[in-house]
Amino acid sequence: MIRRITLATVAGTALAALAGCATSRSTLSPAGPAAGSISWLEWSVLIVFLVISFIMWLLLLWAATRKRGSLATHEPWNIGGGQSWILIGGFAIPFLVLSAFFLLSTVSLKSFPVHDGDSMHHPEIRVIGHQWWWEIQYLGHPEDRQFTTANEIHIPVGRPVDIELTTADVIHSFWVPRLHGKVDLIPGTRNYIHVQANAPGNYTGQCGEYCGEQHAHMLLLVVAQPEKDYQEWYAQQLNPAAMPTTAEALHGRDVFMGAACSLCHQIRGTEAHGFVAPDLTHIASRQNIAANSYANNTANLEAWVTHAQSLKPGAEMPNLAAFNGTDLRDLVAFLQQLK
Repeated sequence: MIRRITLATVAGTALAALAGCATSRSTLSPAGPAAGSISWLEWSVLIVFLVISFIMWLLLLWAATRKRGSLATHEPWNIGGGQSWILIGGFAIPFLVLSAFFLLSTVSLKSFPVHDGDSMHHPEIRVIGHQWWWEIQYLGHPEDRQFTTANEIHIPVGRPVDIELTTADVIHSFWVPRLHGKVDLIPGTRNYIHVQANAPGNYTGQCGEYCGEQHAHMLLLVVAQPEKDYQEWYAQQLNPAAMPTTAEALHGRDVFMGAACSLCHQIRGTEAHGFVAPDLTHIASRQNIAANSYANNTANLEAWVTHAQSLKPGAEMPNLAAFNGTDLRDLVAFLQQLK
């Protein structure tokens, strides 16, 4: 019976641990060197915890099942003894384990760079946190190699990318678990981070610091691409917005420019020069909308344009229910050709 209980406990713990490794934002499934350093520390803590827990359960089972005499045969409570068990189990072993993990933690801190006065003076990307979306500025040199996008960061595979982190309002936290640990975006301060992906793919991130009503929907997507694909994407992003090629898209552009949209959003190559909301120059090339809360498709675009508050209550994007019928259809057609 004891053996069965022990095996069931170990199996259940192992299944729970493996289930936690299967998510797209698991810190136990690293895809970059920084996340690998942190993951190694987490695995060490997890394994030691499981070993200690297993030993403690065995001791509890032994204490619960061993034969006991009557109370009359027990030694008096004040006879003394047992202090060595307290010293070893209650002080020495915890001190050694915690000291070892403290040292390992300091080693993992190498994954978090500080401003060294050299490379960090010229980061490749600047990320600005807003309630509740991410402004992404690519800081290429010269200035005609610079552009701004939102919520979706593209990086080349196999090399570190220096990113500067700041915020336009409250404290946020940049966290892409499979690539790096959390780094805060603090008002009045600039933090820095090296991000590297070892393999192509999409890596989902999240604001890791509570920042208000829609904190849970302040998602981030890092797209790691081979160098050639990344350079092609970069060149495409430098271009101004594509000109409408259909009557519907032309009418949709007029709808966009004649409404409040152009006062908040920027579309390079047009008269829309707003800077308080995400840049929409190449919105159709992004995988998601509303800070990666919804897939970038026709239904979600129509819903977001007309009833944003029902999708993200409290967001700065107001409901624009005046858009309907032909105007709404053509406005979405215009947005979908901005690639």
